[in-house]
Amino acid sequence: MVHLDESCLGNGKPGDNPGGAGGLVETRTPRGIERRDLFIHSPATTNNRMALSGAIAVLQLLGQKGNRLRVLIVSDSEYLVKGIREWAPGWEARNWTRKGGAIENLELWRTLSHSLTRHDAQFTWVRGHAGHAKNEYANDLAVRAASEQVTSAGVVASGFPQWLAARQVKGKFPGYDPDVSFSALESRLVGGERIALAEGA
Repeated sequence: MVHLDESCLGNGKPGDNPGGAGGLVETRTPRGIERRDLFIHSPATTNNRMALSGAIAVLQLLGQKGNRLRVLIVSDSEYLVKGIREWAPGWEARNWTRKGGAIENLELWRTLSHSLTRHDAQFTWVRGHAGHAKNEYANDLAVRAASEQVTSAGVVASGFPQWLAARQVKGKFPGYDPDVSFSALESRLVGGERIALAEGA
């Protein structure tokens, strides 16, 4: 499971707008659920470019050792999720062209499509800034990467448990158990379920 978010400071404004993307990677191991973080930055970008770049980064990092994984990517970017599920297959079938003109961010879409061949991956959308703990954590990673212009050295030890505990002390996410939410989605994936475009959870 991967929870992704992106940030672009001054998105859409003239000039170079720094951006970042962040991800919380959750995997089941013999020791239990393991969580790792990754984050990337760019000195001049857009929200859409960072959403694509974050997905590419995590898929390539997860495939570094040649492992083919079953991956669910949860993102609040409709551009990323609808794009990969609804638009990109048609573009690729038409040799990366579309009737309405040039494909924006074509090079990133092509790279993402190629990266997907390494895994059995699904994408689903969740509403951003709507009280979803893992999405909000990924957002914080992305904003920090954009603000400080930093990129992690691959996937690194996660700060999510401490982040969540600190917010629960302040009354946020009462009763939320990240392991329970992981296990619920995991069982659906293991059962072969195709996750809806807009999961909402």
